[in-house]
Amino acid sequence: MRTIELTYPHTLILEELPETVAAIGFFDGIHKGHQKVIQTAVSKAKERKMESAVITFHPHPSVVLKKDAPHVRYITPLREKQEILQQLDVNRLYVITFNKELASLEPQQFIDHFIIGLKIKHLVAGFDFSYGHKGQGNMERIKNQTKGLFDYTTIGKVELDDEKVSSSRIRELLQNGELEKANYLLGRPLTIQGIVVEGDQRGRTIGYPTANLSVTSDTLLPKVGVYAVKVLYKNEVYEGMANLGYNPTFTDDRVEPSVEVNIFDYNNDLYGEELYVEWHKFIREEEKFNSVEELVDYIDNDEKYIRNYFYS
Repeated sequence: MRTIELTYPHTLILEELPETVAAIGFFDGIHKGHQKVIQTAVSKAKERKMESAVITFHPHPSVVLKKDAPHVRYITPLREKQEILQQLDVNRLYVITFNKELASLEPQQFIDHFIIGLKIKHLVAGFDFSYGHKGQGNMERIKNQTKGLFDYTTIGKVELDDEKVSSSRIRELLQNGELEKANYLLGRPLTIQGIVVEGDQRGRTIGYPTANLSVTSDTLLPKVGVYAVKVLYKNEVYEGMANLGYNPTFTDDRVEPSVEVNIFDYNNDLYGEELYVEWHKFIREEEKFNSVEELVDYIDNDEKYIRNYFYS
């Protein structure tokens, strides 16, 4: 998959672009609803013998449009989004920089520049996709803006168990520790990438060595607590348990939560290595214990429970 980063105005030459079927949206999480939009575009591209594309935006519009917006964390940061889209057989990814200039474009200007101007011959979007200044353009009005140069498909609301699949719903579930429900809506386990860095090394002294992960600041982490996880490293998959939190038994001044992973039956040095951590089940809240012995007892029980969980 080829990734092309664009800002307004882009300088791509229309005659040099392939005829393309594109899915458009922010697609944070690439959940089952997003997948239906993207897979529809890929399928139609193959039918028409055209290239398939995804048109997305970065950063999140709230960064530009809301002055008091907090730092945005993504279910799928851009790099992971790229990796998932490649697995979905997308040929090219257009990443449009979302800035004040883009936000001020009239709907027709947006269509002329980023749809017609990218030689998109068929556009696929969700029913709630909007574009142009103050979101004035939408999938009901787009028929007046195609100039006969492309057609389009609108994907209706995707529901599971009578509930709309949405990124905001998945965020809510993750914050509440309802990880298995979130994974169901995602269609895969929540996955976080991180580099192993040196930690306090207390885990070794209590019989549970951990890989301490440094994750990017734009990564959305689930609720603080203990989790059943799987670790992907060099094409191998390992089971383990993760503590996401502040280690209150040993420290009371940590501002940001740390991610520490104990990989079952693995003792090799991983410093500097990149790991992919799949989050499968929330086990319990993080607690402050009165002694190291009490902590170890809990960790022993966590390990037994998680091993049974994966083997059942």
